[in-house]
Amino acid sequence: MINNEDIVKKIAQSKKKTSCKVILNCKKKLIFKNAKVFVSLPLYIVYGDYEDIKDTLKENEKDIEDMIIENQSRNSALPLLNTLNINARIEPGAIIREGVIIKDNAVIMMGAIINIGAEIGEGSMIDMGAVIGARAKVGSSCHIGAGAVIAGVIEPPSSTPVLIEDNVFIGANAVIVEGVRIGKNSIVGAGAVVLEDVKEGMVVGGVPAKVIKKLDSSSLKKKEIIPSLRKLT
Repeated sequence: MINNEDIVKKIAQSKKKTSCKVILNCKKKLIFKNAKVFVSLPLYIVYGDYEDIKDTLKENEKDIEDMIIENQSRNSALPLLNTLNINARIEPGAIIREGVIIKDNAVIMMGAIINIGAEIGEGSMIDMGAVIGARAKVGSSCHIGAGAVIAGVIEPPSSTPVLIEDNVFIGANAVIVEGVRIGKNSIVGAGAVVLEDVKEGMVVGGVPAKVIKKLDSSSLKKKEIIPSLRKLT
């Protein structure tokens, strides 16, 4: 797990960037420094930091016939994770920061947000709109329900990361606050707010969450996962 001091240092010392894509028409030869440029006059496609590109655009605005600028961030400290070589299913619209670990056959659904230093275990599913905060750890074969929030711990720096152990089911819109440990084979009910550790094999629910019962045969279907959803071929 990435040390909190290392995360703060990395963010604080990083060059803040506004990455953008510029598409323009210009018959004049343009020079863009520190950018990736594809040219077939009069068409230019330019990728780079807006701070490196903007002066050339301003200086040549009278010669530029048409232009579109696309960007998704402003003064961003960290890039998104390069997921090309990750052996997991990651659906469109997931936002995953650099420094995240995603293990084999995990599933990251649309709109999920995973911050730096978080770890997603093998075969675990992060459902739509769930938030996994910085340095939180999700074990293997877990299901984190839609809209659930697993707190991150960059601020305050003294906080302890959330730990979700193996085979845990977190219901939709549940909230797990910083420092909480959810024991393996447990179930957290939808909408619960968990302020304290949950022991292994427990079913909890409510605001704040309380133990409802121990996991039994009637509860097993509620945490059953479907292996075929984790297959990549």
